[in-house]
Amino acid sequence: MKKILISNDDGYESPGLRALMDALEGLAHITVVAPSTEKSACGHSLTLTRPLSFISVEDDFYKLDDGTPSDCIYLALHSLFDECKPDLVISGINKGSNMGEDITYSGTAAAAMEAVLQGVPSIAISQVMDFTQPMGDFALAKKAIRELVIKILDGEFPLKHREFLNVNIPYGVDELKWSVTYAGYRYYANDAHLHRNPRGMEYYWLGLHPLEFKARDHGMGLCDFEAIEQGMVSVTPIQLDMSAYESMKTLQEWL
Repeated sequence: MKKILISNDDGYESPGLRALMDALEGLAHITVVAPSTEKSACGHSLTLTRPLSFISVEDDFYKLDDGTPSDCIYLALHSLFDECKPDLVISGINKGSNMGEDITYSGTAAAAMEAVLQGVPSIAISQVMDFTQPMGDFALAKKAIRELVIKILDGEFPLKHREFLNVNIPYGVDELKWSVTYAGYRYYANDAHLHRNPRGMEYYWLGLHPLEFKARDHGMGLCDFEAIEQGMVSVTPIQLDMSAYESMKTLQEWL
């Protein structure tokens, strides 16, 4: 039977993780290793300054005590699978989008990155949300990930070495429509809110940025943001090679 390892960055109690487990039922043997607490926006970080422990939640389901998503994948592949690696790693279903340059912050994407670094095909899947509204049942996300996994397990992973699929699911949509996209250009601002506790001590709370973006002018079709706006599931191939090849000649001349 095929084997799938799943994780997330919202923590082992996240409803998105349970939705992913439900979506994959009957397709493969599932092993879950997830952080013990929420690790959103932790990026591709590993824990190097303290020990980590697997804590059993139920059969083939572990939380990694204060571990990051990258820790979860790194340790699971080296401790739970020995030489027989899983056929696929899936990270999610994340509460909120991971589009554009947000991929660099994302713990969800980082788990998928760690998997492909270790030679295992991977998918990161995120549910775009309106955080002022109820979370919903992840129905479209479950349908989309199940369809993708069946296609992969029945055939082959469609990407090259050290590339993963970054999937974003539109909010409030019932019909499954696919769009292959590139990562859009995300606008950022400083959304840090200054507060004071009852004793007068100042502290900051980082806020959420609106999903403002622009398309890149290279004729490659829709970006991930555009696909989501049009009610389509965005599927973006992401590579880990971040070299700016077009700037190499300019840099050489500058040096």
